[in-house]
Amino acid sequence: MLRTRFLTFATLLAATLASAAQSPRDIVRQAVQTELAASRDDHSHWLYFEIDRQPSKSVKQWVAEANPVSVDRVVERDGQTLSESQQRQEMGAFIHDSRAQAKRRRSGQHDDEQATELLKILPDAFIWTNAGSQGSDILLHFKPDPQFQPPDLEARVFAAMEGDMAIDRDQHRIVSLKGRLIRDVKIGYGLLGELEAGGTFDVERRELSPHVWQITETHVHIQGHALIFKTISEEEDDVKTNFEQIAAGTTLQQAQNELLRRSPDPAREQALHRAR
Repeated sequence: MLRTRFLTFATLLAATLASAAQSPRDIVRQAVQTELAASRDDHSHWLYFEIDRQPSKSVKQWVAEANPVSVDRVVERDGQTLSESQQRQEMGAFIHDSRAQAKRRRSGQHDDEQATELLKILPDAFIWTNAGSQGSDILLHFKPDPQFQPPDLEARVFAAMEGDMAIDRDQHRIVSLKGRLIRDVKIGYGLLGELEAGGTFDVERRELSPHVWQITETHVHIQGHALIFKTISEEEDDVKTNFEQIAAGTTLQQAQNELLRRSPDPAREQALHRAR
């Protein structure tokens, strides 16, 4: 027993010393490399419930990551509940519309590529300092590095942020990333648009299964206007819950069947279950 305790203590001490020997930037760099490798190697597919609110629209929907593209079952749009027949009709129309599927696939690929590029610049775009720890997480503070030259507009916006990151100490995974735009960002010298200082973003992640992490919450509140890059200037709160892993080879039709088995309002169903 004493030997086991000693080995456990020695292991924890070694991990602590290793972390202490790393600079904050090295810790971020290691986390980025871990995330990139995980993104490349993770082939898991998930079904989840999503609430996405934007100024121009809002939806509550079930989403299944089918092969080759995800399928949505919208249960509420802009505050209006969709009947089951409407839900079936919309899913059926999508399943038989190859153009709509290709458009969604391209959009997803673009988002993935953009997220990867922003992830890669994390270590060098900011000056990182240790902000302590919380449980098993390392807390780091970041502010723009004046030596960094952003390669594109998205990076310019990203690199004008100051905030905090939490990294899981054991797995080197990013747990959360929160930032605030500390200066105005002009697009085309202000002729094409301008994003105002004070805008915020908050991304939260959690481990769904061993070594598999997913974004569960995204909150973006950036004020301003942009004529071309409209996806940068936006107000959005996106929350994902009720994750269930599904087979990687799930077809679009199988995804529809799985989605129809779920309650239209999982939160209400859980509340009623607890009341019983």
